Amino acid sequence: MILFEREIVDGDDRLRVTVRYDDRLRRNVRWSARNGAIEIRAPRHARPAELVRITDSIIARVLKQRARARRRQDTDLQARAEAINRRYFGGELTWHTIRWVDNMERRLGSCTTGGSTDGDIRISARIRAWPQYVVDYVIAHELTHRLHPDHSADFWAALARFPYVERARGFIEGVAFAENADADALL
Repeated sequence: MILFEREIVDGDDRLRVTVRYDDRLRRNVRWSARNGAIEIRAPRHARPAELVRITDSIIARVLKQRARARRRQDTDLQARAEAINRRYFGGELTWHTIRWVDNMERRLGSCTTGGSTDGDIRISARIRAWPQYVVDYVIAHELTHRLHPDHSADFWAALARFPYVERARGFIEGVAFAENADADALL
């Protein structure tokens, strides 16, 4: 049963918030965030006034995290991701932010799914000087995680829209071999 729904607009962020009772819950409120929607589930005994307070706290947390991520966003990388999305995925993919990071030593990229950082993509700065098709592959790989969070057959089928998958993976395997690392662990 839905208790209440709200739509929050904060700058570029638009969140749909749904609060509902969940008979499976006994003590604690649970929440998840994905694709601009926050779902809050509460045990039946939760008081509406308490749920409003909890909801406000969760919304504040999500908005704070999203604003922080936006401040760090790289506009050139965003434009590149948008071009890849339009060209190879028909513009169907959405994400919150994309940026270069200096602290990613083992992995080439990551994409969060769910929670307050849902849709934040990070690309390792160590690949900036790599060939453009490899960097574009890493971006396409992380964008595809917005459709399929795992490396399932559906994930690889969707990523196959990007034409340089095998060539880029070959480059990455060569780098991994030279560094005595596991190529599959890089992505």
